[in-house]
Amino acid sequence: MKIGICSDHAGLDYKTRLISYLLSKGHEVVNFGTDSDQSCDYADFAHPLAEAVGSGEVEKGIAICGTGNGMAMTLNHHAPIRAGLAWNTAVAALVKEHNDANVLVLPARFISYRMAVSCVRTWLEARFEGGRHQRRIEKIPVR
Repeated sequence: MKIGICSDHAGLDYKTRLISYLLSKGHEVVNFGTDSDQSCDYADFAHPLAEAVGSGEVEKGIAICGTGNGMAMTLNHHAPIRAGLAWNTAVAALVKEHNDANVLVLPARFISYRMAVSCVRTWLEARFEGGRHQRRIEKIPVR
């Protein structure tokens, strides 16, 4: 699978380590930055990731910042992005199963790296359930 990934400075360490993890699992990874630990703006990296997922350049995306909120808010301004913020594996599964999230957002300052890997693995393995959830996600776009 071709996965896009981005972070701001707060998520850089997890992003770098997750790239290695994803490559070890056979995925192709496109890095949308940042590659510096200098303070930066999450939106500068979220917008290119959203465009890549939306255009089909990558199949799915992962975004990491301090709380995850800035990335999620920015990503969700792009149709057809459905970015889900997850802080444990139950939420990571549900954002895919119920919301068909095509981008997983992680809060680096609030979860361990081990939990981040568990969330990524769970989200990648989860499948959208459809049914009543399909009707609900069809009501999301307002643009």
